[in-house]
Amino acid sequence: MTPVCDAIVLAGGRGSRMADPEHSMSPQEVDKPALTVGGRRMVDIAVDAVSNCRRTVLVGPPRDGVADHVVQTRESPAGGGPVAALAAGLRSLDDSAHSEHTADLVAVVAADIPLLDSAAIGSLIDSIAHSSARAVFARDSAGRTQFLLGVWQHSTLRALMAQLDSVEGAPMRRIVPVDHQVIALPDIEDCDTPADLLAARLAAQPCRTLEVADALERIRSSLPPLPIRRISLPDSAGTVLAEPLVSQTALPAVDISAMDGYAVCGSEPWTLRPDIAYAGSVDIAGLTAGTAVRIATGAALPPGATSVVRDEHVTHDPDGSVRRLSTTAQSDDTRRRGEDWLPGTELVATGTPIDAAVRSLAASAEVPDVTVRGPVRGRIVISGNEIRSSGPLAPGETRDVLGSVLPEYLAHCGIAVVDVTLLDDSATEFRDVLTRTQDLDVVIVVGATGGGAADQLRTTLATLDAESIVGRMRVRPGGSQITAALPDGTVVLGLPGNPLAAVVTALLTAPAIVDALTGRTVRPPRMGLLSNAADVRSAVPRIVPVTVDGTRWRADTEVRTAHLAHLVGRDALALVPAEISADEPVTILPLPY
Repeated sequence: MTPVCDAIVLAGGRGSRMADPEHSMSPQEVDKPALTVGGRRMVDIAVDAVSNCRRTVLVGPPRDGVADHVVQTRESPAGGGPVAALAAGLRSLDDSAHSEHTADLVAVVAADIPLLDSAAIGSLIDSIAHSSARAVFARDSAGRTQFLLGVWQHSTLRALMAQLDSVEGAPMRRIVPVDHQVIALPDIEDCDTPADLLAARLAAQPCRTLEVADALERIRSSLPPLPIRRISLPDSAGTVLAEPLVSQTALPAVDISAMDGYAVCGSEPWTLRPDIAYAGSVDIAGLTAGTAVRIATGAALPPGATSVVRDEHVTHDPDGSVRRLSTTAQSDDTRRRGEDWLPGTELVATGTPIDAAVRSLAASAEVPDVTVRGPVRGRIVISGNEIRSSGPLAPGETRDVLGSVLPEYLAHCGIAVVDVTLLDDSATEFRDVLTRTQDLDVVIVVGATGGGAADQLRTTLATLDAESIVGRMRVRPGGSQITAALPDGTVVLGLPGNPLAAVVTALLTAPAIVDALTGRTVRPPRMGLLSNAADVRSAVPRIVPVTVDGTRWRADTEVRTAHLAHLVGRDALALVPAEISADEPVTILPLPY
């Protein structure tokens, strides 16, 4: 029979050794359970790990965002230590609605074990259920017994607690039973120092290299969209419709003439009046049967007009009347009200980028304001101690060849670059630039993605507990690229440092980021065939420049990434599948002109 297990989560500890890099408070004030790993508070990680237990008591300061079924309580006195917290947890279990059904076991979990999961708790329960031990504790990879990660016989824990004169400040060793068991479990190290926190955050990041299609889909599905806002039509460049564009008026608003000609009433011949109906005129007198008036293209039909006859279809009689030429067919050159659309017609769907055509259409439909997401605002950060934008180069230095051109490529993808900055390779510099993201949606970092000795981006992202969306992609060039989300929602796109690799990676990945942030409708990729597929076949997918070659595309076979020479005169890029065959299509990524 499966034993019944309750849980006590201890979340009142403050880390005296945790010089918290995220706060300005003193180390003694750091609330460890509230620190995040992988975007989740450690207290939430602990509560989730015991989710299979019958009841859960959370001991510590009151916390928002905890599931309703979790009972919250506080040790007395506050900060009285783990044994005092256990006593408070046991009292809450006794006071709960199910106290008449005492659990067989009690899981005790400290809320500072960032990689803990329910499988570890399940292993502890299985071990004590199949042994005579009174308690089972976990041993971490360093060989340390974690006495605040264990499962106890409920009766044993109660009896040992009852023997204490005082629970305040009592050490855990006072209640550890002699006949306990210790089992080794992976990934259950606790978090006491900034180094522990960084290691946990690095371990929480996905390290799997993703196929291109999987990586782009992960970006589109993982990044939340930007807030919706209402803006005036002239300010909508670079935005995407968050609601359909719906006409406010009919087009035409009234019946108008489609041609220069004659507005007529009834049957011919028509007596021609001397006045003329011009576009925009509103005071033209109405027509009666057998009369006509000259009318200009776009002019509203006078009241009583039954049709419009264009100039070239009319002949004039000697008495001044007009009639239709006998050689022309009966036709009416009137544009009727609402012929193009009526009020309330959906003209453009949600998810459509607002370009010149959409703005013009909105103006035609008398729509002065639109509901949008975007534009996506980005900052380019060129990293590297050796990069110089001006002045003579010292030995070992390199000219910045991307700061002035990458904004154009990113604009092609839908990102409006607000500024470009150079950055030294240091943790302090990276942290500073990634925490100054006000009024930004994306930070595009060039270089520092490979994980080498001078590459600070991945470590800094882990320090800030950014959510890693894509850590690596199976493609050349661009395999070391990074897409991550900072805690404030700002997206970080890490590009390789070589110029061609940076540009082609941006053109591959940035559109997916814009799709996600703006809710832009994902268009089917443009596909094509290569005329020289055999020359670029590789075991790994590749991105290569291509030019039009008749009905196919011709790929560059020798590509150097240290400059952009291979983009000069090229029409597009091609994403070439691994081990491509002669008639296998490739994805075409157009280059901006």
